[in-house]
Amino acid sequence: MLTSLLNNLTYGSIFILMLLESTVIPVPSEFVIAPAAYHSAAGNMNIWLVVLFGTIGADVGATINYLGGYYLGRPIIYRFANSRWGHMCMLNQAKVEKSEKYFDDHGMVATITGRLIPGIRHLISIPAGLAKMKYWQFILYTTLGAGVWNCILAALGWWLHTFVPEEQLDDKIMEYGEYIKFTILILLAVALLYFMAKWFIRRQKRIHAGEDPNKD
Repeated sequence: MLTSLLNNLTYGSIFILMLLESTVIPVPSEFVIAPAAYHSAAGNMNIWLVVLFGTIGADVGATINYLGGYYLGRPIIYRFANSRWGHMCMLNQAKVEKSEKYFDDHGMVATITGRLIPGIRHLISIPAGLAKMKYWQFILYTTLGAGVWNCILAALGWWLHTFVPEEQLDDKIMEYGEYIKFTILILLAVALLYFMAKWFIRRQKRIHAGEDPNKD
């Protein structure tokens, strides 16, 4: 079924595939949005509708994970992750714990930045639900994160259309997709270092001024 949807991309199949990608089913978004954008460059689809339906699908899938975390709780989530069905979805407790740690370390903004990180992207909604994050905040941040990621993939697919024949598309998406992931991780690391340095400088100024360094 997944192969059929991937080989016959329509706005409806983009929505379904991105919904699945944002739950626990291993559907690589790179091979949904980028090929759809590639066909958009050829005039077969509208690239803005590709991003729109992809983002809406991601929101719906992320909401499913969010509701699972919100109402089922950690024991049931972990039990599923350690089950045969969870392993079939390439899920395990370590991956869920990794996404929880990322959410705990970065707070609500993790639902934006987490959408850009491989291995975290499709699971970050679960700790948001476990933490009882307000839904309107969750869906806003998820939409922003998913929208940015889909725009990046759409730009990649559109660009590849200028020099890559269709029979080589999947290989090139995989190749350049790795560059994109590496670049995003570097940018996030730089941003983290920037805010840590800014926090440290502000703290030192408060200490020298005789103020409480831990005040907001």
